[in-house]
Amino acid sequence: MELTLKRTKKRKNYTMGILSIDGIPFCDTLEPTWRDIAPHGNGIKIPGKTAIPEGRYPLYITRSPKFGRWLPLVNHVPGFEGIRIHAGNTVEDTEGCILVGHASPKYRGRLFDSRQWLQRLMERLNARPEGEMMWITVK
Repeated sequence: MELTLKRTKKRKNYTMGILSIDGIPFCDTLEPTWRDIAPHGNGIKIPGKTAIPEGRYPLYITRSPKFGRWLPLVNHVPGFEGIRIHAGNTVEDTEGCILVGHASPKYRGRLFDSRQWLQRLMERLNARPEGEMMWITVK
């Protein structure tokens, strides 16, 4: 299963995007500020306030000690640990993780119905054939 996160709005205090599953748009996303911290970028990582670098990463469902539930974990992100996909409405609800929900043009930098969209995402991920790898490409 292939997820793609296409960042559509890189703003000073937040980053909005669209999450697709196997090429089909699924929901909106919210992350902290994107800074070009790639090996040749000029950005500086600010812990808890920086979106993960662009790239392709393996995705696993594991139990989150922080949230006490099974959530997607984005692995092998250079310079980051514990990056999850989880529910949240504003950039204050994430420390580098990817939030899912529905964005409204009326309310910038905010997601709605996040818990519902996380539940839908978990249902889709759990419905994949047993043993099928999951990947997320962030661009």
